[in-house]
Amino acid sequence: MPKFQRHLFTCIHSRAEDDSRGCCAAKGGALVAEAFKQKLYERGLKRVMRANKSGCLDQCARGVTVVVYPEATWYGAVTVDDVEEIIDRHLIGGEVVERLVIPDDKLTGKAPNRPEADRQECSE
Repeated sequence: MPKFQRHLFTCIHSRAEDDSRGCCAAKGGALVAEAFKQKLYERGLKRVMRANKSGCLDQCARGVTVVVYPEATWYGAVTVDDVEEIIDRHLIGGEVVERLVIPDDKLTGKAPNRPEADRQECSE
């Protein structure tokens, strides 16, 4: 079975109302996820590209978060109005929508803590 050309995940995570980070659910995550699914279906891309709902991607303070693979492009503050642009420019056209990108230095992930020997590439 062929792999998907692109796979995207839209956060629909919900947090308590008093959480200072907010949550993608309260910012329209489910609507954005459904829009991606519907628009990909309408364009005949249902089995070529896959839109999934995601649990917490740990970026909720930046608005609805969408991650596109295989590029690992992280988008923040995505709205339903941005969906067609992301599909046209990135998913189909291969061009990142820079105005929505969460820069690498703003992501909350952490590099693995591995011994130096584990980080060296194989010389063979």
